[in-house]
Amino acid sequence: MASDTGSNFIRTRIDSELADGRVQQVVTRFPPEPNGWPHIGHAKSICLNFGLAASYGGRCHLRFDDTNPEGESEEFAQALANDVRWLGFDWGDHKYYASDYYEQLYVWAESLIERGLAYVDESSEEQIRAHRGTVTEAGTPTPFRDRSPADSLDRFRRMRAGEFDDGAMVLRAKIDLTSNNMKMRDPLMYRIKKQSHYRTGDAWGIYPFYDYAHCLSDALEGITYSLCTLEFENNRELYDWYVQHVDTGADPAPQQIEFARLALTHTVTSKRKLKQLVLEGHVSGWDDPRMPTLAGLRRRGVRPEAVRELCDRVGVARANSTLDPALFDQIIREDLDAEAPRVMAVLDPLPMVVENWDADVDWIDAPLWPSEFGLEGERPIPFAKNLFIERADFKVKPAKGFKRLAPGRSVRLLNGYVVTYTGHEVDADGNVTQVRVSHDPKTRGGDARSKVSGSIHWVARDTSMEATVRVYDRLFAAAAPGLEQDFLLDLNPASLKTLTARIEPALSFAEGGSHWQFIRAGYFFADVQDSEPGKPVFNQVVSLKDSWKKQETLVQARKAANAPGKVGDKPDPLHPKRAKALRDLGIDEDTARVLTDDPAHDAVFVAVVAKHAQPESVAKFLVNEVIPAAEQAVKLDVAPGIAALLAMVDSGKLTTKLARKVLAEVLTGGDPVAIAKRDGLTVVSDSGELLAIATKAVADHPEEAQKFRDGNGRMMGFFVGKVMKATGGKADGKAAKQAVEAALGTWQDQMVQILNESKASDNK
Repeated sequence: MASDTGSNFIRTRIDSELADGRVQQVVTRFPPEPNGWPHIGHAKSICLNFGLAASYGGRCHLRFDDTNPEGESEEFAQALANDVRWLGFDWGDHKYYASDYYEQLYVWAESLIERGLAYVDESSEEQIRAHRGTVTEAGTPTPFRDRSPADSLDRFRRMRAGEFDDGAMVLRAKIDLTSNNMKMRDPLMYRIKKQSHYRTGDAWGIYPFYDYAHCLSDALEGITYSLCTLEFENNRELYDWYVQHVDTGADPAPQQIEFARLALTHTVTSKRKLKQLVLEGHVSGWDDPRMPTLAGLRRRGVRPEAVRELCDRVGVARANSTLDPALFDQIIREDLDAEAPRVMAVLDPLPMVVENWDADVDWIDAPLWPSEFGLEGERPIPFAKNLFIERADFKVKPAKGFKRLAPGRSVRLLNGYVVTYTGHEVDADGNVTQVRVSHDPKTRGGDARSKVSGSIHWVARDTSMEATVRVYDRLFAAAAPGLEQDFLLDLNPASLKTLTARIEPALSFAEGGSHWQFIRAGYFFADVQDSEPGKPVFNQVVSLKDSWKKQETLVQARKAANAPGKVGDKPDPLHPKRAKALRDLGIDEDTARVLTDDPAHDAVFVAVVAKHAQPESVAKFLVNEVIPAAEQAVKLDVAPGIAALLAMVDSGKLTTKLARKVLAEVLTGGDPVAIAKRDGLTVVSDSGELLAIATKAVADHPEEAQKFRDGNGRMMGFFVGKVMKATGGKADGKAAKQAVEAALGTWQDQMVQILNESKASDNK
C-alpha cells in the first residue's frame, strides 16, 4: 500500500518536531464535507494523511465536516467512507463528525463573546462585504461592532432559540479590520439557517462556519498536523487565531500545513460542477465511468493501486500544477499489464470468409499472457471458415504505411493462420460488407512466411458471442473546461461510444469485476453492475496507447509551423534523416520522432548510448521515463547517471518502478548506485525470503488459492502481485513467480489437468 515515505517538506518539519519533543505522536485527519462523492483530488489528501500517519506509527481520523446542512447527506458520507476503504485505508475507531461538537463549539463561541472577542452583527450580507474593505483599503466597523458583550450574548442565545429569521444576523469574530489578510477582518462564525441537518435534525437553527469549526474540531481530537491544499493558505492565520484564543486544552496545538492539490487537465473537480453534471443528466450518475470521482474510476475498472501510485508519483509540493491525464493513463496500463489476461474481441465487426477452409472447427491453444511474464495459462480459441475482423483492419485503397489487410496482401491472424486477400463485396453505397481470403495451412500457430503486412485479431463468427462494450474518452474536450466559456459547452460529445462487439468464447464467462486486455484495443473491465452471467458488459479502462497526447502534440506542432492539416495526420519529423538513422537501429518511428523533435534529447540519447550500448533500450527509457519526469529539456551532463540507472534496470538490480524513485535525483546530478543503496531500493531476489512472503500470501488468501486450484490461471498473477506489494515493488519478477509456484505446490499440475479435461470435453 502506498504511504507517504518519500522526502518532502512536510516530513522534514515533522522529523524536526519529533526530534525536539514538541510532538509525541503524529495524528492527522481527512476532513471531507459530505456534500458530494469524493474525486481524484481527494485521493491525494487521503493518501497523504493516512499514509503519513501510518509511516510514523500514528493515526489518521476520518471526520465529516458537516457544518452546512444544505446539500449534505448520509449518502455522501457513506460514499466517502467507502472510497477511503477502497483506497486501502482504515480509520479504526476514529470516525467523527463536526456535528458531534456542536454543543462544545457553541460554548466556546459564548466564551469569545464574553471576552469581547466576538459580536453579533445585524448588517446585511452586502453591508458586511462593503465594510470589509478591499485588498488596498482597510475595512471599517459596522454599527454593531462595538455593542456590549452582554448585548451580543443575549442576541446569540436568541439566535439559537430560533427567534430570528435566516440572514437577520450573524456572529463575527472581532479581530482586525485593517489586516492585510482579508480572512482576519472580523470573519463570520455563525449564521442562522433554519434547515434540518441529516444527523442532528432540527435541534439547531444556527450553524458554525467552516473556519471556526474545523480548527477547533482538530484541537478536540488531538490532531497534530492539519494538512490541507494551498487554497487554504490564507486561512492559516485565522486557524491559529481561533486555536490560540479558545481554551481547548490541546497540547500540542494543531498546526495547519498546506500542500499542492492534485489537478488534471480535461477534468473538473468542483463539487458544484460535478453535481450539476449529475443532476442535469450529462452523465449517468456520480459513478459514471467518465467522472473523476473515485466511484467513477472504480466503475470504469481503475484499481486502487493505480490511484495510490499516481499520488506517490505526483509527490508533495508547495506549488500547484495541473497534470496531463496521460500520466495517470500510463500508470493504469502499468498496473493492469500483469493483471489482465490477453483475449480477442472485435469491436467493429467485418465478416471474413476463408474460402479454402473445408475442415471443422480448429481449436487452437492460445496463451493468456505474453511469454516474458512467465505466467502459465491458455484458452482454446476456435478457427473456422467464417470469421470477424475489425473493419479498420481492411482497406480497399490503403494509405501509405497501412500494414494490415488489403488487395494483394497477406496478414497473420493472431494465434491462427496467415491469410491472403482474394476478394471483397460492397453494398449499394460502396461500403465493404465482406472480405474473402485463403489461408496457408502450413502457418498454423506460427508464421512460417516472412512477407506479411502485419498481424490482426479476429473471432470465429458462429462461436463468438455479442457483448456490449463501452469505449470512453475524455469527458471534456478542452484542457481547461470553463476557462473560455460555460464548462458544459466544453463537454466532449464523443466521450462515450457503446458498441456491440463480438468476443471469443473465453470472454463469455467473464465475471463482473474482472480485468482483461483486448488485444490491440486496450484494457477492459467487466462492469460489476451491468454484467450478467453469460452476458458481460465491458468498460474500457484505458487504451493501449495515449492517443490524446499525440493529438495535442500534432496541434501544437502545426500551430508552431503555421502548417495546414487536420488532427490525425502525421507530420514529417523535424529531422527526417536523423529519425531514419534511429529507425535503422531498431527504434520504432514514434520513439524516433520524440527524440529528434528536440536536439537536446537527441544529444542525450547519443551520450547515453556511448555508455550503455543498447540503442533501443536507451531510446525507450528516455522517451517513456526520463523525458516525462524532467521539467525541462534533459541536460547533457546527466547522461552518465541515466546510463548507470538504465544499466541497473537492465541487469535486474532495479525494477522500472524503483528506478522512478531514483530518477528525480539523477536528473539533478545524483549517482543512481549511491541513491539506491542509501534508500534500500535494490531488488529482492533471495529465494528463501520470497518463499516466506509467497507462503504467507497463499495462507492469507484461501479463496484465491482455491480459484487457482479450480483452474483460474489469473490467480498466479494475483499472488505474484501480492509478493511484489509486500516487498514494495522490489522483488525480482522471475524469482517472485518461482516462489509463488513453490508456495502453491502441486496446484499448478492440477490446474493443467483441469484445462486438459476441459479441452477434451470440448473436442467431443
